[in-house]
Amino acid sequence: MSLHSALFWSLVVIVPFVGWTVVSAALSGHLGSLYHQHVQETRRERLFIASVSFFVVFAGVRSLTHAIRAQRGPFHNVSLGGRHIHHLVWGILMLLIVGYGWLLEIGTGERSSSVWMGRLMSLLYGAGAALTLDEFALWLNLADVYWLPQGRASIDAVILFGGLLSIGLWGKPFFHALTREAIQLLRSRKQR
Repeated sequence: MSLHSALFWSLVVIVPFVGWTVVSAALSGHLGSLYHQHVQETRRERLFIASVSFFVVFAGVRSLTHAIRAQRGPFHNVSLGGRHIHHLVWGILMLLIVGYGWLLEIGTGERSSSVWMGRLMSLLYGAGAALTLDEFALWLNLADVYWLPQGRASIDAVILFGGLLSIGLWGKPFFHALTREAIQLLRSRKQR
């Protein structure tokens, strides 16, 4: 295994773990009570987590592919036996894992399924959808057109699917409460 492959796989494991730890810590305090007050329903929470994951992973993978193309940073394309492995492959694998998990009712809230597993499955679903739809133009054209004008189809697919997941719709009460909380915090600091 090359250094780049080891670095890639380390990031695949470490970045989600660190992100999950930061989010868990943030949700344990006052932000946690706001979150639970406005994203109470299990279904709404799964949609909210999938939406956030989708947009964060999409932005991250776009940034990473631009850095790889410009040969900035330590990242390179992932290859196996001289064949470039597109990130849509990882997305499809994630979606297959989540689909199979949900067939087994893992993380669905049924049969005393754990809330934590539901959150993890939602996070993986959003990430897998982002990785897959970011290369929608590849499956549409059966050619690597990522950097060509036809690659715009991927952006269109992401916008459409992102609208479906819709952070604004599913997370609206939480974001409104978060905004109100920020305004109150600013006002209380000004009064001091």
